[in-house]
Amino acid sequence: MNKPASVSDQFDAVVVGAGFSGLYMLYRLRQLGLSVKGFDSAGDVGGTWYWNRYPGARCDIATPDYTFSFDPELENEWTWSEKYATQPEILDYLRFVADRYGLRSDIQFSTTVTSARWDEQEKRWTITTGHGQEIRCRYYIMATGCLSMPKSPDIEGAGRFAGQVYFTSRWPHEGVDFTGQRVAVIGTGSSGIQVIPLIARQAAHGLPAHPQLLYPGAQRPRPGRPTEATGRGPRRVPA
Repeated sequence: MNKPASVSDQFDAVVVGAGFSGLYMLYRLRQLGLSVKGFDSAGDVGGTWYWNRYPGARCDIATPDYTFSFDPELENEWTWSEKYATQPEILDYLRFVADRYGLRSDIQFSTTVTSARWDEQEKRWTITTGHGQEIRCRYYIMATGCLSMPKSPDIEGAGRFAGQVYFTSRWPHEGVDFTGQRVAVIGTGSSGIQVIPLIARQAAHGLPAHPQLLYPGAQRPRPGRPTEATGRGPRRVPA
């Protein structure tokens, strides 16, 4: 029989996910005076920008439209280096947000939620993690997004392929060396068209499975903003 949750294991809300939406939920719930606990299977904040580290990964909309707008001071304290920011810069931004508002103290990383049970009588959820923890809460909020679970391609005979297989959604943090390799890329959505040119710089031969028509993105450093040569990230604002 499961023992009752201790007082420390009871919260007003549990938030699963520490990407853009999860961090904002933690911030807003705190503002409302609620106790909150966050979980993420990743080792740090970032959500999809933690996992998607493939070469060329970047935002495919203008970066100023992809940032938090809940605090004008935050907008003044961060400087983007390019019109379409890269994955490392976006991850740096989310880390900066988490540190600025002290959100990490309410997040438990490298932790998955394995079950959630609703008690109709008590009007509370019981959340169980992969570590065997049980947490009770009134509000259970999924901030996992639509890009959190990779999908393996259902291709007949794929299991017989003897070479290395990589997914952009779970790219090795240490990177991959394609020097002299023959590479085929399946998919030409945003990830495909971003990763193909950089892999092509190393690979001996590359083949996109479904060629796509592309248009220039007009990428450029933002006027009056730091570039990679001069630095990026938070700028110091006089007190």
